[in-house]
Amino acid sequence: MVQVPLSDLQPGQVLARGTARALSALGLDCIAEMPLRPRLRADLMAIDRKGEIWIVECKSSRADFTSDRKWDGYLDWCDRYFWAVDQDFPTDLLPEGTGLFIADGYGAEMIREAPLSKLAPARRKALTLDFARAAARRLHRLCDPGAGQIGL
Repeated sequence: MVQVPLSDLQPGQVLARGTARALSALGLDCIAEMPLRPRLRADLMAIDRKGEIWIVECKSSRADFTSDRKWDGYLDWCDRYFWAVDQDFPTDLLPEGTGLFIADGYGAEMIREAPLSKLAPARRKALTLDFARAAARRLHRLCDPGAGQIGL
């Protein structure tokens, strides 16, 4: 496995790393940079044992948050929606009715749980399959880095 030093990560990647660790501790498994549809990619998508799907968007600064006009488009793709920010982020900017993690590169704490808005069964099935296939592709590429170059 390739381990990237924390100092080599971008600020949003640092938040994603710590939040992924917290999600794991909560019993969820996640994928970073999960594509949902063209021009929409979740920073973190997580799934629990029951199939509940969470999306976490990592925002490293006020400018990062205010430049993102597509965040509400993620709401149709998850049961719960969260933000992950660092301790210095002005959390009053974040919309009510969303969850919140305060994170760093080593972990995160859930400050506010996101409300549950259940996905339609057909969308849940499609997302679960997409999640599984993305995880399998990434694992395959880790085990056989040349496989992606021969059309597999």
